[in-house]
Amino acid sequence: MRKIKLFMLIALLNFSALSIAQNKMVGGAEMYPSKNIIENAVNSEIHTTLVTAVKAADLVTTLQSDGPFTVFAPTNSAFEKVPADALENLLKPENKKQLQTVLTYHVVAGNYMAKDVVNLINKNNGKAKVKTVSGNYITLMLDGNSVIIQDNNGNKSKVTIADVKQSNGVIHVIDTVLLP
Repeated sequence: MRKIKLFMLIALLNFSALSIAQNKMVGGAEMYPSKNIIENAVNSEIHTTLVTAVKAADLVTTLQSDGPFTVFAPTNSAFEKVPADALENLLKPENKKQLQTVLTYHVVAGNYMAKDVVNLINKNNGKAKVKTVSGNYITLMLDGNSVIIQDNNGNKSKVTIADVKQSNGVIHVIDTVLLP
């Protein structure tokens, strides 16, 4: 009986460690697969600008819905690459529709983990065009082991953290804002 209890305790500890190991850290916060995109993103110190923009665009409810969504989430430093006056203008209430278009350009319907993205790229001879929720397309490609996303303007962004699981999809952190 004692051996069974000890075995069960060890199994429980191993399961707990495995569960914790699956949670990724993003922006100093643990990301929980049981939480949705918004519930996790609001805790990331490197996504405060993105969260502000999502709120300004009235997309919170959408990104809390069932999805699934694959979100290419630009960091604060990615938003710093955008001219300050352009970003400030985009966040104005009268430009909400344009902001929604920019933000939904970072979202693909479905749950695409890194392996799925790489398979799609390889299946399409090194470049895969993917339709975003905005209705526009992004191009996915590889540079060595890194996934690169090219927007309609030729700007490129690199996935810096992949496979951040969410209850309603997955987040891939990127280093440049994509523009339709």
